[in-house]
Amino acid sequence: MIHGESYKPIIAEAAKMAIGEENIYERVFIFELLKDKNDPNAVAGAVGFSVRQPKFYVFKAKAVLLATGGATLLFRPRSTGEAAGRTWYAIFDTGSGYYMGLKAGAMLTQLEHRFIPFRFKDGYGP
Repeated sequence: MIHGESYKPIIAEAAKMAIGEENIYERVFIFELLKDKNDPNAVAGAVGFSVRQPKFYVFKAKAVLLATGGATLLFRPRSTGEAAGRTWYAIFDTGSGYYMGLKAGAMLTQLEHRFIPFRFKDGYGP
């Protein structure tokens, strides 16, 4: 049976080993992408703040991957009963990535995409 919630700790541990814990910043809310002064079509970093401590961060990067997720809470799931509590919607997918990408000048595509879980006997998955 597929349990998506069990994948995250496994993947997170592998990422920490590969990247090194000193290079991982957790609980940092990124609110602005920084444009490259030499290339107006490139992003050179990001600005954010800690949600737990009074810290402000400015990240400089050769490449930026915007992986905030979609905007899954715009629609209500069709799941009912026990299944309603086990949908694969991330409550944190607020559409902030769309906003930051649009503000930085990215071409946004697939905004019509909507999550529809596959259903199979005794379970459901992405």
